[in-house]
Amino acid sequence: MSDVFSKFAPFIQEYIYKHGWTELKAIQTEAARIIFETDSNLLLTTPTASGKTEAAFFPILSELYLNPSESFGVIYIAPLKSLINDQFSRMDELLEESGIPVCHWHGDVAVSHKNRALKTPRGILQITPESLESMLINRSNDIVRLFSGLRFAVIDELHTLTGSDRGNQIICQLSRISRLIGSSPRRVGLSATVGDVRSACEWLSAGSGRETICPEVPRQKLLWRLGAEHFYIGSDGIANSAPSAPAEYFTPEPETGEKTPPPQNTSKDAETKNKPVKELRLDPGYEYIYDCVKGKKCLVFSNSREETEYITATLRQIASKRGEPDIFSIHHGNLSAAIREEAELDLKNDDIINTTCATVTLELGIDIGKLERVIQVEAPNSVSSLLQRIGRSGRRGSPPEMMIVYREERPLPDTPLPQLIPWQLLQGTAIIQLYAEERFIEPPIRKKMPLSLMFHQTLSILLASGELTPAQLAGRVMGLPPFSGVDRETYRSLLVSMINNDFIERTDEGGLIVGLSGERLTSGFKFYAVFKDSEDYTVRSGSDEIGTITSPPPAGDRFALAGRVWEVEEVDIKGKLVFVRPVEGKMEISWPGDFGEIHTKILKRMLKVLCEDTVYPYLKPNARKRLEEARAIARRTGVTEKPIVHLGGYTYALFPWLGTRSFRTVRKLLSSLKERFALSAIDYERCYYITFRMEKGTPEQLWDTILSSLRSESFDLYALSCASIDTPVFDKFDEYIPAELLRRAYACDRLENPCSVK
Repeated sequence: MSDVFSKFAPFIQEYIYKHGWTELKAIQTEAARIIFETDSNLLLTTPTASGKTEAAFFPILSELYLNPSESFGVIYIAPLKSLINDQFSRMDELLEESGIPVCHWHGDVAVSHKNRALKTPRGILQITPESLESMLINRSNDIVRLFSGLRFAVIDELHTLTGSDRGNQIICQLSRISRLIGSSPRRVGLSATVGDVRSACEWLSAGSGRETICPEVPRQKLLWRLGAEHFYIGSDGIANSAPSAPAEYFTPEPETGEKTPPPQNTSKDAETKNKPVKELRLDPGYEYIYDCVKGKKCLVFSNSREETEYITATLRQIASKRGEPDIFSIHHGNLSAAIREEAELDLKNDDIINTTCATVTLELGIDIGKLERVIQVEAPNSVSSLLQRIGRSGRRGSPPEMMIVYREERPLPDTPLPQLIPWQLLQGTAIIQLYAEERFIEPPIRKKMPLSLMFHQTLSILLASGELTPAQLAGRVMGLPPFSGVDRETYRSLLVSMINNDFIERTDEGGLIVGLSGERLTSGFKFYAVFKDSEDYTVRSGSDEIGTITSPPPAGDRFALAGRVWEVEEVDIKGKLVFVRPVEGKMEISWPGDFGEIHTKILKRMLKVLCEDTVYPYLKPNARKRLEEARAIARRTGVTEKPIVHLGGYTYALFPWLGTRSFRTVRKLLSSLKERFALSAIDYERCYYITFRMEKGTPEQLWDTILSSLRSESFDLYALSCASIDTPVFDKFDEYIPAELLRRAYACDRLENPCSVK
């Protein structure tokens, strides 16, 4: 056993012996060494189920046990309530023996539980960023008592937070607490998917006055059971791949990237692999998913709440048609806490065979027990997301197992060329190959002008502090690490705007307080969140809370939620309540949202997928055939050889093969050339292609103009952002920020010159 073992508290040593551990993992040894022997921050970035939680908390709990704090000693911040509810479930026994209390704190936790923790703050506080913001505002006079002995701040799923307003909000909160208590707690970041360790360390260190150490440990060789299959929507016929054996063993290693002979397989898959394939009569893609999860404990991931709802309803419909039990649960952010918790408990119960359909809400580090298989519907949006999702399975000795299912409309004879390309299939393949060949994971993106967050923190600090002079307010806000890239003149302009619009009011003595507009904006709990939310209506069926929807249908209409269909009985507009009753059927539902960003390396690898002749071992027959068709189309039409392709008449398509920010820049630049080339009807599909009409010039002249503009030393992203008449509103509080400042932030944080990217 490692030397650090002797430094663990007795109850931890006993825990290790009791569970039969003969040695500590390398990550656990290194984490303990850094906690015990240095005063540095710590970043742990190892794959899912590698023991990061134990690695961080064994030494932290030992420190807390041997030297108890007179306040909360550890604050654990997580982006999801479900993570907070679950994170220490594996260590309940350990914590019970320690005598160290743990307090959950978020919107679903009872007030009585919170009051007990406030009365005697000790041990570990598990909290969301929103609840911590509320605490800083509403209990500002109590912060010193609650956190005077704070020694560690643990930030979980760090990769989802770096570069986002929500993550920067956490850095602001920790900096504000440090100022109030007069000391800086050590920070510990946890993540399975950090793309750029150096950037992540810098982000975690910001304002702490400490360096961050990320220990390097030997990588274990990965073995995935991975497959991908393609179907046309609504087609009748027979699937070419056996649903009972959806995945091939695949080693995503940069050395070879080839298949590895599978270990001995005693599962039912091996027994049924060569059985005749079942005829599919509903939608073959959904039937395939159903057969992939049948008799297994599975997660089905999709990229939106809408798709998750529809998949759940369809799988239940298939079960009903086949006369089989409904074993399907659903999990996403618009469902009630009770429905989400029921799905989580069913996943953790090894005695229940069920399938849960989910969004990103189950992508992160909840321990979901012995999950046999993950299904991904369409391509994930990032390499990071792929790794998080496949890591949900294979947690108890077996290899992670994922099947990706692609569905698209069958092209008609007059389908335009860009729609003949299976973009999702290309994207999913590119993501897998990037990790297999390079171990590439998207690096964190740093926001240089987070003005929406700056607006929010200005009001938050004023609410917490009361009246401040302009100099005091500017000092407190601009001293927060996320705003280091914002100059004083920009903040002055923001403050003047906030005063003019009555978010801030000047007192007779020249001080600043929250104004009437600011009071209205900050009066509800929704102010604490820095991400966009909507004015949702709560849906109730009898005494049961089902979830929330954005727009209430009139009485008598029907809608889908929680994988079922509901008929509206009554709508209470004032109380934002919709009363419903369950009915049979299947429908679609929609929520506002976007697709997130895609990295340029993924688009470049998608182009390579089209160009090369490689037969990827994880593609099943339908997917392999569809890719062959796409490659043939690309060769015949020149899609991979020239950026602008003629579609007929005056219509053209531009294929830039660029990620979201660079693609957006090219799209804006194209719009700025409307008059010169008589461009019209400019439209685009995500960051895959742009279609337009051109009545002057040639494709070559247009592309040369675009390239020369991008390569010019005088090319100005800010000028490009000003060319549009629309104000670029993205973040929650952008609508309250002057348009000129928004355009500068847009140019700085939303646009990117592809010619300047290394």
